[in-house]
Amino acid sequence: MPPDQTFVIVGASLAGAKAAETLREEGFDGRLVVIGDEDERPYERPPLSKDYVRGESEREKIYVHPERFYDEHDIELRLGHRARDLNTTARELTLDGGERLRYDRLLLATGARPRHLTIPGSDLDGVLYLRSVQDADALHARLDHGGSVVVVGAGWIGSEVAASARQRGLEVTVIEPAAVPLERVLGAEVGAIYRDIHADHETKLLLKTGVQAFEGDTSVQRVRTSDGRALVCDFVVVGVGVEPRTELAALAGLTVDNGIVVDECLQTSDPAVFAAGDVANAAHPFYGEPIRVEHWANALHQGPAAARNMLGRGETFDRLPYFFSDQYEVGMEYSGFARTWDRVVFRGDPAGREFIAFWMREDRVVAGMNVNVWDVTDPIRNLIRDRVPVEDHQLADPDVALEDLAAVNRGTP
Repeated sequence: MPPDQTFVIVGASLAGAKAAETLREEGFDGRLVVIGDEDERPYERPPLSKDYVRGESEREKIYVHPERFYDEHDIELRLGHRARDLNTTARELTLDGGERLRYDRLLLATGARPRHLTIPGSDLDGVLYLRSVQDADALHARLDHGGSVVVVGAGWIGSEVAASARQRGLEVTVIEPAAVPLERVLGAEVGAIYRDIHADHETKLLLKTGVQAFEGDTSVQRVRTSDGRALVCDFVVVGVGVEPRTELAALAGLTVDNGIVVDECLQTSDPAVFAAGDVANAAHPFYGEPIRVEHWANALHQGPAAARNMLGRGETFDRLPYFFSDQYEVGMEYSGFARTWDRVVFRGDPAGREFIAFWMREDRVVAGMNVNVWDVTDPIRNLIRDRVPVEDHQLADPDVALEDLAAVNRGTP
């Protein structure tokens, strides 16, 4: 590409930072600008609900790159700035201070924001959300003071925060309207295992329960539940999901539907604009439908793929979704994508927290999760990607290696 071209990335996130790194690695030597609305250089979010918030890891470990990286690679890192307007006809981006940046290619890696509750008392001090490193610092300070916390929501963030708070010795109550934690993603059967894991660590779970109000004078002191209970607490953490930050794209007239709509090459409805990470609702060739994935691995790989496509490589992004979670001493990895399934097949010992779960549709594995069992991600992915037909008893038998199972059922000698 001509050296006088300008590529702009909106979002100093993992996806944005890895895209910038890839552009330089792939030989782009034009002007490269990364814009972030936080004052922090790009960092990774998974530690914020785990080791970082518990004070077990140093701040420096959360960053995507060392501080010197951006100067060394001639990347203009514009922190503390928000892009407020996008003119795709003029290929011009306007920042909050009025500065205008013309671009030849633009990547939107604007991520997502936490969904906020709009109930009485939601603006009280001590009602916390966790998305940024500043949020994690505020939560860490609360954990240092100890006491009791009510966690609203038993999704990934809520479950991990609850586990971290218990590990720090706080009294923890989790309120969740579903029947088990993580039910929307894992289903009732596997969600029940996580219910029991939390119960084993004396985390109190109020399931099939909602929140009516937060109560207190200037700071939250009680949580009023849908069944009329008043839970006394020192602070609250709300984790009820996120919503993609699509405002800039929508104002510019780009197609938006549960995120910024992109094709399999991560290109938006404007050919000069791409999107990656939490905000991208991407056509997925393997699944034959658009998928928006809100996890670390997606940002890690989608940003570089978008960067190569900004350079005209025409690379299809068809990586299978993957995510991980650590709660107490239980670590897991999940591969695949299952909106619906017929049944779950277990290999190993769910009661002992050492097993693999397979979500099945007819005779195919559509997703797999290994819990405290390691180095099995690749064969699980192979079973999914190759659409290998497999019998339940074969999956359940620990004496049958998953690598062999995939090869034999695929017809490989």
